[in-house]
Amino acid sequence: MVWAKMKFPFDKRVKLAQGLWLLSWLATVGGALTFCLGCFLKAELRRRAEVLDNNDIHIVPNTLIVSGLASIGINYFAGRICQDALDAGRFPCWKTFLKPYFCCSIFFSSLMLISTILSFAMKGSLEGSLQVGLRNGLRFYKDTDTPGRCFQKQTIDRLQIEFQCCGNNDYKDWFEVQWISNRYLDFSSKEVKDRVKSNVDGRYLLDGVPFSCCNPSSPRPCIQYRLTNNSAHYSYEHQTEELNIFIRGCRDALLSYYMALMNSIGAGVLLVFMLQCAVVASLRYLQTSMEAVIGQENTEIETEGYLLEKSVSATIMEYLDPVMKLLLLNQVQDGTVKAEAGTAGSSGAAPATTPAT
Repeated sequence: MVWAKMKFPFDKRVKLAQGLWLLSWLATVGGALTFCLGCFLKAELRRRAEVLDNNDIHIVPNTLIVSGLASIGINYFAGRICQDALDAGRFPCWKTFLKPYFCCSIFFSSLMLISTILSFAMKGSLEGSLQVGLRNGLRFYKDTDTPGRCFQKQTIDRLQIEFQCCGNNDYKDWFEVQWISNRYLDFSSKEVKDRVKSNVDGRYLLDGVPFSCCNPSSPRPCIQYRLTNNSAHYSYEHQTEELNIFIRGCRDALLSYYMALMNSIGAGVLLVFMLQCAVVASLRYLQTSMEAVIGQENTEIETEGYLLEKSVSATIMEYLDPVMKLLLLNQVQDGTVKAEAGTAGSSGAAPATTPAT
């Protein structure tokens, strides 16, 4: 059963080859753009790796990079094929190359589609990664003398200033961690001793936040400490003075930023994927319409082109059959080598000696 059959006069084949040549170069630019977007997203994720708990989210930029590079190569060869398409003498040289070419094109186009779907579907994984990563970032904020955590304070402060956020879920997260290092605490002070003894973990907890949580739009000087104590500050009500510090949590701010970035990238890559599908379909039409011209004296005859000569399942089996035969051949060869080795070992064994009576 032939799928999507169309008739192609000579003029229509010429226009198809010319249009496909232009389309292939547009798709090459799209592949380069996909590669650049993947590199940009990976750089953005690595820039804030200290507040990301796992690397599962990197599957999106990695897939974009691989599919973008593959798209550049696929569409470059498509442009070369178009140049030889209308030459009945040169086009047969590409015939043996086209079958693996279509396999690679379909595979990497599917990979591009998968990366598009993942860019929309990774919200849950990204949110969980930020939740744990930011929680650890707040815990290690004070460890400026600990190897591997020396820049954690700088990272969190820059993050809160850049995204105008505070804490993980909100500013109250800072109340649950000791974010001031012991080296800056006077343990001879009664206040410090009382705060350390007030919890079972021996931590110095207070209702305060780092300076990076301060909102520069606040009409009054920033209040960092005793945020919940109204009597500690003149004309202050912590439930109404919300503009004094950033209220939004950094997890929500980062999640919104990364999801907006990935959704924009996903929409752009989806357009590139559709362009790539148009290139593959057009090249298939050009191939099948030119096969009837090969060996003919009159190359300007009307021919027929189609997408699939058989059903989808039969076409898939046709492409998989050489791969399965190759795998079976390798298994048979391995089994033969092992059998020969076993036979050689048996023949080389010394005969058993009969005991004397």
